[in-house]
Amino acid sequence: MMDATPRPWMTGEAVDLFAMATAFFDREVPAHRERWEAQRHVERDFWLRCGELGLLCASIPEEYGGGGGSFLHQATIQEAYARHGDRSWGNAMHTGVVAHYVHHYGTEEQRRRWLPRMATGELIGALAMTEPSAGSDLKAIRTRAERTADGWRINGSKIFITNGGSADLVVVACSTDPSKGAKGISLLVVETEGAEGFTRGRPLDKIGQHGSDTNELFFDDVLVPAENLLGAEGEGFAMMMGQLPQERLIIGITAVTATELAVAVTTEYVKQREAFGAPLFDLQHVRFELAECATLAKVARTFLNDCMATHLDTGLDLPTSSMCKWWLTEVQCRVIDKCLQLHGGYGYMTEYTIARLYADARAQTIYGGANEIQKELIARSL
Repeated sequence: MMDATPRPWMTGEAVDLFAMATAFFDREVPAHRERWEAQRHVERDFWLRCGELGLLCASIPEEYGGGGGSFLHQATIQEAYARHGDRSWGNAMHTGVVAHYVHHYGTEEQRRRWLPRMATGELIGALAMTEPSAGSDLKAIRTRAERTADGWRINGSKIFITNGGSADLVVVACSTDPSKGAKGISLLVVETEGAEGFTRGRPLDKIGQHGSDTNELFFDDVLVPAENLLGAEGEGFAMMMGQLPQERLIIGITAVTATELAVAVTTEYVKQREAFGAPLFDLQHVRFELAECATLAKVARTFLNDCMATHLDTGLDLPTSSMCKWWLTEVQCRVIDKCLQLHGGYGYMTEYTIARLYADARAQTIYGGANEIQKELIARSL
């Protein structure tokens, strides 16, 4: 396991939060990971216990049941959890994305109705953007929401939805006026309990991240009250774009921490594993490969720390957040691939940490906006 030294951007009470969260995850994640992966979700009891400890909605004001902190506190919790290389717990989506949508764009009534229960774990949040025919191109979404006398009627489907199987609160991106393209997209909040016409598909069978609750969602004439419109009608696309820098930073934290973990477990392995009468580490090729991986991990951490400092100070701009997302996830995949190779055949066995890191890493370059899209966004800023 990697060392638990706080990062440079962890200041003040975040240092104590990191220590507490690290101790909790060190005890709980290894004990439950296999069950989470087998059942394809993290049980509600774990969410509730995290709520009791203040690990949910730490960056939401206290008046709405949150921890009263900032993104610093959310990032600190994410860093503590990611040290294990586990990708089961969907708090990055729940707190880092959905809770902030509600806080930033919701009405006072919406904040007080949903956020306190999100902070306790009674409500689990999901964001439903991606569709079978619309991924990175959000303007192409086909899920429709039509205004009625009772509110809104939603018809369509969403796929690859994190927390989809457990979510009690789903922020759904809908086309409320197809003639306006991106300016015709709105966000509606579906409260899933008792929602007639709302159904969930089976847990999706993914290459990796098996413990992560990922489902397809179906909306068949689902009625949503008028007061569940989040923000103004037609502003959904702008709201989603506004939250992306923070979402990409969270992905970056996961990427860098997984990269560092890969280097740590591989270094330990090659120093213990013998070949040709000596430890693998005695081979110059092995040392050179690890030297390259360790350097890439160091540079990645330095870049992430800089992005974090900027975001906590003035806010990270969109092009830099795209750089953060694409480059850090590419480094993650590159380093983990090299580290797996150094494990030989054992690297292909799922009982080894490096194999799980390898399987989990691949999706990082896809969700949150595919890396090709990130490069396009960067190019437009040049």
